[in-house]
Amino acid sequence: MAKSSPERLRIPSIGVDTPVIALGLAADGSVRVPPIEAHAPAGWYDGSPTPGQTGPAVLLGHVTVGRYGDGVFRHLDRMRPGDRVSVVRADGSVAAFAVDTVQTVAKSRFPTEAVYGNVDHPALRLITCGGTKVSGDGGYPDNVIVYASLVGGS
Repeated sequence: MAKSSPERLRIPSIGVDTPVIALGLAADGSVRVPPIEAHAPAGWYDGSPTPGQTGPAVLLGHVTVGRYGDGVFRHLDRMRPGDRVSVVRADGSVAAFAVDTVQTVAKSRFPTEAVYGNVDHPALRLITCGGTKVSGDGGYPDNVIVYASLVGGS
């Protein structure tokens, strides 16, 4: 598929239907995350391919959003191989993906190459926090990562 920015993300199996915002890099070189606010959308790392292009398009979302409750990716860990993900793009096309695998990994062992490294097909990576929330403002110790491959485009 030609380059076209993502505008909407739909994951029927976990009830996600959200706008997508562009995310760049923070001053420390890490990927920015969506804002922590009520109804925070998913975000696409604009340094990755657009969904449907060859390579791993990376989308991030929160599992919780502080005092606002559940985040858009609250149930990302419930996804299973074969689940479908659709990304509506700025040009009106839809990139359709099927989940290959779901991984929960300690943040200290984040698989940077598996998430951001080159692949020979259009792929999608969905990322959120996971594990048991650390008390106070400790956040979450893990990341949940969904790996998906393109199965169709219109």
